[in-house]
Amino acid sequence: MTEEPVPRDELRATIEARKELGEDAEPALVDAFVARIEKQLAQGQRESEQSLRRKREHQKEMVLGSMALAIPLVVVAGVFTGLAGVIAVCFALAVIAIVTAR
Repeated sequence: MTEEPVPRDELRATIEARKELGEDAEPALVDAFVARIEKQLAQGQRESEQSLRRKREHQKEMVLGSMALAIPLVVVAGVFTGLAGVIAVCFALAVIAIVTAR
């Protein structure tokens, strides 16, 4: 992870509060600190899942769009250039699928 789940100043503040309040308040301070860390980690995971979902949707749109365009291109290539044109269109479709997967 590139950024810290909880800034260091919050950690220092929690440690200072523990020193000032004593050991009686330690469980409550630790619980609150851990809750903040868990909240930040959960938010990061949600953002990561959303980013992955958007990437997959984009890949699907690109592949389906290129396939839709390939249908008339295959017909035109087959009529005017024969097998070589059909192979060229299929190759272009494969290249689009590979590029969008990366």
